[in-house]
Amino acid sequence: MYFDSHAHLTEDCFAQDFDTIVENMKAASVTGMMEIGFDLPSSEKAVQLAERFSWVHAAVGSHPDDAAQVDEARIAVYRELCKNPRVKAIGEIGLDYHYEDPPRDVQQRAFRLQMALAQEIDLPVVVHEREAHEDGLRIVDEFPDVKGVFHCYSGSLEMAKELVKRGWYIGFTGVVTFKNARKAVEVAENIPLDRILIETDCPYMAPEPYRGRRNDPSLVPFVAAKIAQLRGFTPEDIGKATSENARRLFRIEEGK
Repeated sequence: MYFDSHAHLTEDCFAQDFDTIVENMKAASVTGMMEIGFDLPSSEKAVQLAERFSWVHAAVGSHPDDAAQVDEARIAVYRELCKNPRVKAIGEIGLDYHYEDPPRDVQQRAFRLQMALAQEIDLPVVVHEREAHEDGLRIVDEFPDVKGVFHCYSGSLEMAKELVKRGWYIGFTGVVTFKNARKAVEVAENIPLDRILIETDCPYMAPEPYRGRRNDPSLVPFVAAKIAQLRGFTPEDIGKATSENARRLFRIEEGK
């Protein structure tokens, strides 16, 4: 019923109780998940996890923090990883200007190289964009054939509407459940339901009432429940709709 569109379940903090987490996911009706790479080692682990479990699918790529490592050689490695049918997206890629380390020009080059790879091999992308709204939208517009999701969305409703017009999806984490999450709530209330994805971004961003604790995919129904409350649906309605959205974006056949 529920599809966690952005998780980092291969992080070390899950090693000791991984089997318990999987059981908790089943109990919570979480039946699909995207394991997202953020550098080369995590991308390789994502593919390995997707090969191990039929309900896990992988994205490979370099987060802005890893932008300095993205060159033609790294792109060649990602291109090879993408030959595996378990890889459904390039990500997470993008821009993060909160600390500006690596510098903006380095991040932008890495973002463009990975967008170009996605265009070349016809895969969607998972975009991390923080405090870089104008540059993020500008680079997206340079690759009109590439679509994807702005995960853990932190921009304005106006920008979200522009992305939706371009055929993009908007991803919501547990942040939408926070009391001070005015922007995320406004976006979740007003964009088309067929453009919404739900995610944990685990081990980060745990929803209320678990805020501040380690997050995991079994908690993604709390994100669905909050959006259901905002939109006047049941959590199951939102779970079904967002699962269909994720499978459409990542081209995952039902039951796989």
